[in-house]
Amino acid sequence: MALKIVLTDCETVSANDLDLKILEKFGEVIYYPETPKDLITERIKDADVIICNKTVIGKNEIDAAKNLKLITLFATGYNNIDVKYAATKNIAVCNAGSYSTHAVAQQTFSYILDHASKIALYDADVKGGSWIRSRLFSVFSRPTFELLGKTIGIFGYGAIGRQVANIANAFGMNILVCTRTPRPELDTIPVTYVDLDTLLENSDFVTLHCPLNEQTKGLFDENAFKRMKKGAYFINTARGAVIDEQALVDALNTDHLAGAAIDVLAVEPMQADCPLLNAKNIRITPHVAWAPKETRMRVLDTVVKNIETFLEGCPQNRVN
Repeated sequence: MALKIVLTDCETVSANDLDLKILEKFGEVIYYPETPKDLITERIKDADVIICNKTVIGKNEIDAAKNLKLITLFATGYNNIDVKYAATKNIAVCNAGSYSTHAVAQQTFSYILDHASKIALYDADVKGGSWIRSRLFSVFSRPTFELLGKTIGIFGYGAIGRQVANIANAFGMNILVCTRTPRPELDTIPVTYVDLDTLLENSDFVTLHCPLNEQTKGLFDENAFKRMKKGAYFINTARGAVIDEQALVDALNTDHLAGAAIDVLAVEPMQADCPLLNAKNIRITPHVAWAPKETRMRVLDTVVKNIETFLEGCPQNRVN
């Protein structure tokens, strides 16, 4: 069965460095680098399959696509799709679960190591002449610390959270986990399951690896940041709307938190008035934790497999 496939925002997954033409084995493929909101319904109206990353596909868009049978995402998160309404129309929605596990865990620890070892700051100091001016062989002017014995609090314990825990264990860290569905039978390393208050109050690092849903939206607010240990470090590579951005700014600017690293925002791309731009001691990356080339190749392979299994009558990674 030849399909009409529409990629609504293919530039979000490939900078001309992936071979998207592999999808053409399924039928006609129409490629759009990105799709403005006012053009979505026109572009998808004849599609059998929609492949997207962040394009919003709600009730109106689904109703406009009379032939639609499958929506498959270049992403793990699917909060941009009305999955419940799609199910009422017998439209399968498939995500790309676990494709970015190693990349996101790697970036999480890149932030942690940057904070602990101050490599970027020392590099800037040296290039500014501090070592040239020094009387001593070693210029330890930036306070650094070992991760050994520090406590990391992981909120959300799916594949990414577990990989972060594996890395933390290799550094000799204590690991606290807060998750909706504990699965201790899967544990291969020592972790302690706790409630959110306990995690916040006892962690030197708090890192988020949860989905965005009604329960997590805005969960990390002023009260949550106040409950964190003074001098703790906060990391979000999950979804921007899980946190109250202004509350995080306040926690940083009052020196309650020693720092933060953010890869995701409530509104993306970043707006000029984003409050995080005014925060002290923050690292901000532009939603790239998932983006190594190997990772993007993996997500493309997953989407191909999603379509293959859909055509076989047993779609993998179905979320509705």
